[in-house]
Amino acid sequence: MTRARMPRPHEVAAARRDPRLLRALRERRQDEAWRTRGTCQSVDPETFFPAPNEPADVAVALCRSCDVQGSCLAWALEVGDCHGVWGGTTPRERRAMLVAWRSEVQPDPDAAGEPGPPVRDRLLTLVPLS
Repeated sequence: MTRARMPRPHEVAAARRDPRLLRALRERRQDEAWRTRGTCQSVDPETFFPAPNEPADVAVALCRSCDVQGSCLAWALEVGDCHGVWGGTTPRERRAMLVAWRSEVQPDPDAAGEPGPPVRDRLLTLVPLS
């Protein structure tokens, strides 16, 4: 088994601009029942967990057509899942996204009963305007 390396700064910077991560931020906690509507429900789960030397192209393609891709990726980033394909991303892609996610997403403000900043404000911190 190979050891996963930490993502490099340029990979994290690219992850911050990745539309899949931006969608995950928007759809985070928006749909608690996302798992029941995922395209993956009708496919063999092994498809989403290819061996290290096998391509994940089939799983990623299935995810691209899924309506709950953002919620799925948000879940994987929240729990730090580093295996398999989630939300159309491979483990390597998610490692860089995870660094960006953890630096941008604060603890759940709903736990304290106060609303957090609007998603738009969080997105502006991810994507520089200049």
